[in-house]
Amino acid sequence: MSRGSDNAKRRVLIGLVGAPIASSASPALHEAAARAAGIEAWYHLIEIAGADRTTLRAVLDSVRLLGFAGVNVTYPYKEAVVDLLDELEPGAAAMGAVNTVVVRGGRLIGHNTDASGFRAAYDRMVAACGSSGGPASVALIGAGGVGRAIAFALARPGGPELRLFDAEPARAEDLARRLGPDGRACVAGSVETAVEGAGAIINATPLGMAPDIRSPVPAGLIAAGQIAVDVVYSPLITPFLRMARERGARLMTGRELVIHQALDGFRLFTGLEGSESAMTAAFDAVMAARRAAVDDMSAERDKSRLNS
Repeated sequence: MSRGSDNAKRRVLIGLVGAPIASSASPALHEAAARAAGIEAWYHLIEIAGADRTTLRAVLDSVRLLGFAGVNVTYPYKEAVVDLLDELEPGAAAMGAVNTVVVRGGRLIGHNTDASGFRAAYDRMVAACGSSGGPASVALIGAGGVGRAIAFALARPGGPELRLFDAEPARAEDLARRLGPDGRACVAGSVETAVEGAGAIINATPLGMAPDIRSPVPAGLIAAGQIAVDVVYSPLITPFLRMARERGARLMTGRELVIHQALDGFRLFTGLEGSESAMTAAFDAVMAARRAAVDDMSAERDKSRLNS
């Protein structure tokens, strides 16, 4: 019997907790992977802004009681949910950030697929650049939830020197402590110090997410040949990546991270291997639809101006 036949009646309830998340591509990715696997998935956006500890606990209790297979967690709650869960996968416990909560036997178990997803995407990009080891030094801008995951993904034997910068220095210092001496991490006092001479620059902040047009790194600090990575995928080419491209840097967009972390999350939620091609096609379709909507709005605006 085929896998599709085995799973024909299986339905999975998944969600995403965070704010703002209306533009998330996650529903399309997970539902496409489910169709490819022969099951049904309903992926719900649970947008709740300014949630305190009590509210987050209520949301997680609802996830447990309503039959969810699990939920993804995004900004700004990746760190806040950690001590509200019943159990943490060791990697998530070490970094103090969770982006995936799986329900097993009524227990909420925290994982971090940002780390595993980034590692897979980054290694593939580095290999495509013709380098087996990758840059010797990496400037990581942002030490929040996704920044922590990226730092742990890079902190491995033979990994790069990490230069951590965050607008809140205490967060960068906490991350450096969590990585320990083997993490080869130092806290930079400024973006300029972090970036100077680095082989790669990674934006792990929300800066540049539409409609924000800011970049975490001034154009003058970006050099040809550097690798520029952004975790933001809406827009796909952020202000930071646009400047980096103009300066001759090699780019890795948020597309790769969101797809690879979703593949790992889908496996945790369903026990099945997700289809990378299905997720990629779904992501590209979402982005194409957004571009078309923007183009339509621009055309209507231009038409109004001509008729005024």
